[in-house]
Amino acid sequence: MQPSRDISRLIEIMAALRQPETGCPWDVEQTFETIAPYTIEEAYEVSDAIHRGDPVDLCEELGDLLLQVVYHARMAEEDGTFAFPDVVEAVTTKMIRRHPHVFGNEEARNAGMVKGLWERIKSEEKRERAERRAAAGLQDKAPGLLDGVARALPALMEAEKLQKQASKVGFDWGKPGPVIAKIREELDELEAEIAASEGDATPEMEDELGDVLFAVANLARHLKLEPEKALAGTNRKFRRRFAAIEDAALDQGRDLNDMTLDEMEAEWQAAKRREGKAREQV
Repeated sequence: MQPSRDISRLIEIMAALRQPETGCPWDVEQTFETIAPYTIEEAYEVSDAIHRGDPVDLCEELGDLLLQVVYHARMAEEDGTFAFPDVVEAVTTKMIRRHPHVFGNEEARNAGMVKGLWERIKSEEKRERAERRAAAGLQDKAPGLLDGVARALPALMEAEKLQKQASKVGFDWGKPGPVIAKIREELDELEAEIAASEGDATPEMEDELGDVLFAVANLARHLKLEPEKALAGTNRKFRRRFAAIEDAALDQGRDLNDMTLDEMEAEWQAAKRREGKAREQV
């Protein structure tokens, strides 16, 4: 079998890999549940390639992500529930329906009007989807306000979306000030639990730490910032500055294990100052 630019070849390859008698033993054994973590991982690798500005890697990672879609569609086809063409039809139907200002007679002169159209249509789709699920026996009660937030999201992103949904019915603080006060309150409770635990990790400590992180995600939302994006930026900054410590150790012919915390902190601060000067020159 030869490579191709046609999506049908990828579908053929996946079908061949999943053939019980002649396919790949590993691929044949996989299920929706076992493949799901790989799907999430591939999405993150796409995001990483974008952040690194690497178009070569981005092309490859998008292919890997597309493979995940084809993989799930193939398993669904084997179960007799849907196939890849159904996935394509569903998303094209959705995009046409959600853009009546492009494909229909609605008017949207700016992004705000587009968002209003989008929210109205999504609400209609949500109601229709709930009716279809109920007819299929997949839902025995009306969906709650938070049911539309995926549970498999990164926890920080899930927290932000849960809070945003709850805010739609007024379950929210109006300003950042009370949220900051809540963070301090949660930190006090965490500190108290740390003291009570005498240094051992406890379920109660984990619970209090979760409350702190949830409150921090809430603050980010009130500041109109994305907590996942903010933390990702800090992670990249940590990588750069720690790499500067490693470079300094290498220049000095030393091992990191031989450096004291004060010495490493000095190199960290030096890297921080260099970054500050570089920003000023831009």
